[in-house]
Amino acid sequence: MEVTVKAGERVISGLEQMCEQHPDKPAIIYLGEVFTYARMKELTDRFATALYDLGVRDNDKVMIYIPNCPQFLTAYLGAQQIGAIPVPISPIYTPAEITYLINDSGAETILCQDTNFGYVKEVFPETCLKRIIVTNLVDLLPWWKRAIGEMFDKIPNGAVDRGEEVYFYRDLIRKHLPQPPQISIDPAEKIASLLYTGGTTGFPKGVPSTHGKMLVSIHNYRDLSKDYIKPEEDVMIIVNPLFHMLAEEATLGWGISKGVPVVLMPMPQVDAILEAIQRYKVTVFIGVPTLYRMILENDRVDLYDLSSLKYCWCGGDVLPTEVFNRWQNKFHAPIYQNYGCTEAACITLSPLGREPTAKSIGLPIPSKRVKIVDPDTLEPMPPNTPGEMLVTYEHITRSYWNKPEETVECFVEIDGDLWYRTKDFGQMDKEGLISYTDRSADIIKHKGYRVSCSEIEAVLQDHPSVIGACVVGVPDSKVGERIKGMVVLKEDARGVGGTELIKWCRERLAPYKIPQYIEFRDML
Repeated sequence: MEVTVKAGERVISGLEQMCEQHPDKPAIIYLGEVFTYARMKELTDRFATALYDLGVRDNDKVMIYIPNCPQFLTAYLGAQQIGAIPVPISPIYTPAEITYLINDSGAETILCQDTNFGYVKEVFPETCLKRIIVTNLVDLLPWWKRAIGEMFDKIPNGAVDRGEEVYFYRDLIRKHLPQPPQISIDPAEKIASLLYTGGTTGFPKGVPSTHGKMLVSIHNYRDLSKDYIKPEEDVMIIVNPLFHMLAEEATLGWGISKGVPVVLMPMPQVDAILEAIQRYKVTVFIGVPTLYRMILENDRVDLYDLSSLKYCWCGGDVLPTEVFNRWQNKFHAPIYQNYGCTEAACITLSPLGREPTAKSIGLPIPSKRVKIVDPDTLEPMPPNTPGEMLVTYEHITRSYWNKPEETVECFVEIDGDLWYRTKDFGQMDKEGLISYTDRSADIIKHKGYRVSCSEIEAVLQDHPSVIGACVVGVPDSKVGERIKGMVVLKEDARGVGGTELIKWCRERLAPYKIPQYIEFRDML
C-alpha cells in the first residue's frame, strides 16, 4: 500500500480539509479550553500573516522554544504557510545549547515562553536572531481563566524586557487578519521542518524533513488505523513533547488530519495526565516506557477511572516486559509499539488487528522498506538473527543539515537506493514482525558476542527487590568488555546481594549475557 502525496499537498492540508468539513468540531483540548478546527485554522493564519508582516520569507527559519500548547501548533503550521521552516527545540535547553542551535540552523526568529525569555535575551547578541516573539502558556485561554490562574499563583510567568526586537504573540494575532500570502510548493522538495537529534560528534545534528516525508507518515497513521481509531468515538492525549517526531506524527496523523480530538498536555505531570484521561474519557494514549512506569507506580493511580483506554502506544525506548505485563494486567489494555527516528519518521507500528507482544515493535509501515544487516558488511541477516536495522523510502531525509561527515556515516547507497543506518539492532521473523534489541551505543561486545544492555536491564528490573537498573561495558583486554550491572533496591529490600542477582540473571539469560559485577546505588 504505497502512499501517494498529491502535487501541492502540504502538512497543513489535513487541518484545512477538516476545517471545511467540520469547522465546529474540537481539534485541540488544552487546559480545559476547546479549540475547534475553525479556531485553530484562524489562529494559524493570523500567526502566518504576522510572521510575513515581520519580514519572514520563504525558507527563513522560525525556532519554536515553548512547551506543548496551541501556540506551538499555530507557529509550526503558520511558518509553513508562508514557506518558512519551523525549528522546534526543547523548552528546557540552556543558553549554550540554544546559541548553537540558533546559529547552526540560521534562525532569525524565535518564539519563546516568557519564562525562558531571559535565556534568549542573553544570547541574542551572539546569534543571528533578528526578532523574539514571546508567549505565555495561557495566552489563548479566556481572560477569566487567566485571572483565576494568576489569583491562585498557578501560572508560570517570566519578566520580559520590551524592545524593538521583542513582540508578543497575543498582540500579533490580535492585530493581524487571517490573510497569509498563498504559496505553492513541491512537497517532495520543500522542507517542512528542521528537527535536531543527537550527534556522534557531540553536537546535535539538524534533520530536514520535507512535506512529502511528513505526509507519508500522516497518511500511514490515518490509513492503518481507519478500522480502529475513529473520529466519532475516540479521544487522544498527547503528553510527549511536540518537538519530537513521534508526537508530531501522532498529533497530525491520528488527530488533526483524522478528526480525533487531541488533549494536549503542557507538562508530563502524572496526576494531571490521569485526571485528563478520566475527564475526557481518553481512548488513545501515547507515552514512553518511563511514563508508563511512572503511572504504574503512582500512589494515587487507583483513584482515577482509566477504563476508557483502548489503544496505548509506546515509543522512544525499549519497553520492558515487566511494564508491558503490569499495564495489561492492571488496565486490561495492551501496549502497542511504535518505532521510528527523526531521519525516517515512523518506521514500524504494532498491527492493531492482533494482540501485541512486549518484544515486537510491529511491522514496517506500508510506504517503507526495512532490512536487517550485519553492521560491518551490510549483508542481509537471515530471519530471527539480530542485526542493524536499515530503512528506505521515497521521501526519506537524504542528508543532515551542515553535517557532511555524519551524512556519509549514516546514509548508504545499496543497489541504487539510499538507506538510513538507524544504529539500532533488531531481528525480523519470517512474517516481517520486528523485535527491537538495542541501540548500537548500548551494545556490549563480550567474547565476540553482541550483548544488549537493555535486555539485561529488563531482567534485573524484573527482580522483585529491584526498582531500577543500568548495565554498562567495562573495557577488558581479554574479553573486549566485561558486563557490569548497577541497581537500586526498593526501600524494604532485605538481604539481597550481588550473588543473588547474578543467579537471577543466570536462570534467565544465556551464559555470555550474565553480569560479572553488580554495584548497588542509592540512585541512577
